[in-house]
Formats: sequence, C-alpha cells, structure tokens
Amino acid sequence: MKKVVISGIQQIGIGVADLRDAWKWYRENFGVNIRVFEEKASAGLMKNYTGGEVRSRHAAMALNLRGGGGGFEIWQYTDRVPKSPKFDINLGDLGIFAVKIKSKNVSAAWEKFRERKLDLLTDVRKDPDGVEHFFIKDPFENVFQVVSSKSFFGKRKSLTGAAYGAVIGVTDMDKAMKFYNNVLGYDHIIYNETGRFDDFKSVPGGDKEMRRVLLHHSAERKGGFSRIFGESYIELVSVPSEKPRRIFKDRYWGDLGFIHLCYDIRGMKEMKELCEGEGHPFTVDSLSGHDQDVFDMGEAAGHFAYVEDPDGTLIEFVEAHKLPIVKKLGISLNMMKRDPEKALPNWLIKAMRFNKVRK
Repeated sequence: MKKVVISGIQQIGIGVADLRDAWKWYRENFGVNIRVFEEKASAGLMKNYTGGEVRSRHAAMALNLRGGGGGFEIWQYTDRVPKSPKFDINLGDLGIFAVKIKSKNVSAAWEKFRERKLDLLTDVRKDPDGVEHFFIKDPFENVFQVVSSKSFFGKRKSLTGAAYGAVIGVTDMDKAMKFYNNVLGYDHIIYNETGRFDDFKSVPGGDKEMRRVLLHHSAERKGGFSRIFGESYIELVSVPSEKPRRIFKDRYWGDLGFIHLCYDIRGMKEMKELCEGEGHPFTVDSLSGHDQDVFDMGEAAGHFAYVEDPDGTLIEFVEAHKLPIVKKLGISLNMMKRDPEKALPNWLIKAMRFNKVRK
C-alpha cells in the first residue's frame, strides 16, 4: 500500500454568525489575511451533520503567510441562524476546546493583545514542559491558546502564526491517543500528567483534577505545503470527576464554534483504508456518489473526507488537486502532477501574497 503523506494542519473550521466581522478580527489579531478560496454554495455532502438537509453557506479559507501554520476556514450559514452551545464550554468537554496559535514572543503577543483590550483569560504561564503560553477568547466565545514556537515560515516579523494544533476533550485517553497516533502520526508524547495545573486554573473548567497529554509527531511533515503548515501539537484532556458534554450536542456542523480539524494529505485512498482498519471509517466522502474525479470548491478543487475521533470530534482530510496561487492573474497549481512528498518552493508559496485581503 502506498504511504499516506500528511503535510500538516491545513485549517481549523470555525462556525460564525457573520463571516466578514469574524474574518476582520482574525486578520487583525492572527494575521490570516491570504485568501485561498471563498465561495457561497450548498453543503450537500454534509447532510449527516446538518440534520439530513442540504444547507447553504458562505465559507472562506485564509492563511497567515508571514508566520505560517494552518489556516482558518471561516464558515457561515446563509439559510439559518447558527446555534451556540446551550451550556458554557469547559475544558474536558468533548470536542475542540481551544486552537493553539504559534508565537515567536509570547510575552510581546500578550502585551499587544492587552493594549488592544482583548479578552485575555490568563497571563503568560508555562505548561508541564516549561513552554510559555496564554489563553485568549475572541469576541465570538472561541478560545485560543497562544504558544511559544520557533517553527515559523518566512523571515518577515510576525508576532504570531496561525493554527498550531488544538486542545481536545476526550473520555478515554488511551483510545484517543491510539487514534491520533495511528491515523495522524502524533507518536511522540511530550508529557502525560494527571493533577491540577496552574496554567489551566483561569480557563473555564481548568481548576479540576485532570489528565492531560501533549502529542507531537516525530516524523517531519512532508508534502506541497508542509513548509508553511509546519509542525503541530495535539493536547488531549480528560476530567474523570466530571461527565463531559459533547460541545456540538444537539447542534449542527457549521454552528458556532470549532467545527473540525482539517489535514492536508496525499493518498486519500490509502487514508480511507487506514481509517477503516483502525475502526474509524469515513463518514463523509466527497467522491462517494459523485460523478467526477474531483470536488469543485470554487477557486479550488480536490477530494475531501471526514472521520470521527473516538468521541465524535470531526477530523477532515483534504487532498487538493487544484489550488489558486495568484487569483488576480488566474495562476493555479495542479498538485496531482507533483511528487507527493516534495515541498513547494518558498517563492511559489510567497506568491500567494497577491491574494491578500486588507478589509
């Protein structure tokens, strides 16, 4: 069987009530100003997660070209009012609690956000591995963890990159670790500790005793966009004294909050076989029942699929076939003609700066 190539976290899906308003905040504070695609369309293939009905949406994917990391897919329903959770989300609830954002200088980022009077949940603290970080909440009730990192794309100064991983609530830690290791390659345990943690104390639900495991991938990510997506970390959290709630209980994919964690891959057929062998079959496959070899996403085209982790958190895989590089000039890239493990040259990725959105 051919090897699956994972280039890294392509994007974190964020359900919002107003795409323009949310994107403006993310551009100004996390630098995601390079538009990869934007379209208004129906999400017919996601009926499993949208109440059995085809829903309409407006979505845009944006990258931080100055710092790297995964992008944001900012997602807004256009035919219904998105729902918020019926409860206050706590650390350990099932799903994506927070998105990790990389920073070259955590203290400077904290001070910058303090000056902007943003909603800082903690001051700068250290995790069990001694890495500095802090938590911040956006105006839409989403939590982000700004984490110290040396893994940046490009040489231009930028206090933060974008998506660097996620903090995910789980029930059975061993099952969750097996999934993220065997399917996504997070085979290196940075720490695996149980207790009460000072760096979590001011985060909702963070004052309880919990088990937390930080995972990293020992193998360097490969593939076309691996240089900009870079490395990533998954932090799994379980709170044995509490009965965790599903963050998206009685809600749809696309409702408010972090809706999925998406990986850029090559080898979708092989990934499907791998997931089936691990007991996590695709729940959505863009080519299933589709009469074309690729799925058209407006300015981009490719093959996407979803699986669920052991607690139902949605993981998306995207095998990009066509991607716009310089939209204004009509320049796009056929990814399927390239060596699946070879990274794109930096100059080509940097050409995407012409897709910058300023307002």
